[in-house]
Amino acid sequence: MIEKDKLTKKLEQFVGELRDHVSSDDGQWTIKGFIDIFSNVYTISSDTKIVSKILEIHLFPKILMFAQDNGYKVVLAEHQNYYPDISFVKANDESVKFAVDFKTTYRNPKKPHLCNGFTLGSHGKYFENRTSTKNIQFPYGSYSGHFCLGIIYDRADGATVDETKTHRIDELHSIISVAQNFQFFVTEKWKIASDQGGSGNTANIGSINHISDIVSGKGMFSKLGEEWFDEYWMNYKKITVQDGKGGTKKIATLREFVAYKNGDVSLIVDRRNSEE
Repeated sequence: MIEKDKLTKKLEQFVGELRDHVSSDDGQWTIKGFIDIFSNVYTISSDTKIVSKILEIHLFPKILMFAQDNGYKVVLAEHQNYYPDISFVKANDESVKFAVDFKTTYRNPKKPHLCNGFTLGSHGKYFENRTSTKNIQFPYGSYSGHFCLGIIYDRADGATVDETKTHRIDELHSIISVAQNFQFFVTEKWKIASDQGGSGNTANIGSINHISDIVSGKGMFSKLGEEWFDEYWMNYKKITVQDGKGGTKKIATLREFVAYKNGDVSLIVDRRNSEE
């Protein structure tokens, strides 16, 4: 789709500007903490959910400006658990919509080429029924594309950040940031998906976790295409086959699914192991 290709190029240019927006010259996050009316600064917790939310708030003015400059309105998710975080809606044609989800994670300190990966949204009700409005801002099928705006960072060493200490505002530059060395990327979510769930018992799609593959969009479906991604996750653990031992099993890997559908298994991009 021409409009999606145009937006992709614009977003790729845009994320290249974001590191300077959130970082000081030495790579630290410019957000140092919360301030009260008495000019006391309280250090931010390194909890990933807190860092992620504040980053979203920090970036939102830039997102809003980007959308306006490119002829889009921004629609925020009405509820906390709704997909996506924001929707870009074409100002002169509201039938054109793009989903944009913020995805934030930190590098593995012992293996910095790896991160924890992301959850890429549900493969439940609204994913299976593309006209459903359950837990989604607009029906899934009404979006012309589904993007991840990703942020990967280093966590500060726990020994250098004292969350119990209060600082004065004139000490801002001496406060160690809880996050640093930001790396931004944007990609369609199917391009960085794995074939396994992203979290516990919830119906979330998981991502790959090798950072260079994430940034370059080399997920397990990246050569197969988005239709295979959709069909696999619509049928995840729902197809029963014989296991060759006289019993049955549910198909729960991409290799099994592609073979079952007589597809080309050579197009599967296997996840790299942690040592690669």
